[in-house]
Amino acid sequence: MTDTAVLAATVLPDAVGGLPLVADVLGGGPLLGLPLTQLWFATLFFILGMFLFLDGFDFGTGVLYALRDDEHEREQLLAAIGPFWDGNEVWLVVFGGAMFAAFPPVYANLFSRHYLLMFAILAGLFLRGLAPEMIEQREDEAWRTWWGRSFVVGSAVTPFLVGLFAGNWVVGATSLVSLPGVVVGFALVALCVVTGVAFVRLKSRGPLRAEVAPIGLQALVAYLVLVVAALGSIYVTTPALQSEILSPAVIGLVVLTVALAVGYAVATRRDQYHAAFTAGAGLVFTFVVVVARLLYPYVDPAADLTASEAIISPLPLNLMTIMGAIMIPIVLGYFVILYSTFAGPIEPEETY
Repeated sequence: MTDTAVLAATVLPDAVGGLPLVADVLGGGPLLGLPLTQLWFATLFFILGMFLFLDGFDFGTGVLYALRDDEHEREQLLAAIGPFWDGNEVWLVVFGGAMFAAFPPVYANLFSRHYLLMFAILAGLFLRGLAPEMIEQREDEAWRTWWGRSFVVGSAVTPFLVGLFAGNWVVGATSLVSLPGVVVGFALVALCVVTGVAFVRLKSRGPLRAEVAPIGLQALVAYLVLVVAALGSIYVTTPALQSEILSPAVIGLVVLTVALAVGYAVATRRDQYHAAFTAGAGLVFTFVVVVARLLYPYVDPAADLTASEAIISPLPLNLMTIMGAIMIPIVLGYFVILYSTFAGPIEPEETY
């Protein structure tokens, strides 16, 4: 017998014999005694927040595209989001994957109830992503106009549909459309315009930077009004959430939203571009925390499923936690490198 064979005969049984021991350790309970159910619930909404923030200012830039007539400025808007938008969409895929992996009954129930809405969101993303590529293919004015409008439609409709989905999720709606969902949809569009303006001002120079500032402030006012309207509609239509809406936690989040809005407005008027962009990010993540707070401990109110009931068994949960602890920092590191590489305002001659 060769040395290799001897080594294999000695080590392999021990390795195979050790697998049940590893399974017993990982399957015996939460890894290191951590509250993994709550951690994965929070992680799920962190991922959603990353998508709404990063792709949100792309959507907002698309809405601004409709409000500019100068072709050079439109090219500047496309150039501003060009290096980022397709990468930003990855977070939506990660959100769906995390829900499938951690809360499979929710993935099955929630997405199947709203599968038409899911396809509509994907269609909006497809239209938003395809349009800039098609605009550059021909110089024909009618062609560019049609695809420019498609870009705007995809940029405005997608966040509305995502907001509709979020509103339906919170109130446990089983229908495609609900009053809270519609109001949350409009609120999310307004929020995307707020962050889109902050991003464009961060990435542009010249008159465009000054001219879009009032649009961001108008969208900010609209967002604050719609937040109040959304909470009011949930209060009226969903008695089970009335006490939660009036809880100190939600009221505190509303106060934080107002404070961030004031910070955004002040930073915008003082031309503090990074501060305005940071305040916009705070508004997005506060929005997501409100959604999560209204849901918890449920993760699918329509199916009467709490997070503890929907979470997977300990062994796969522990294994997924280990992989998540490795992969999520790597993904975040990639985005740090991406945004660092393309940091700073775009040059006047840059195009998509």
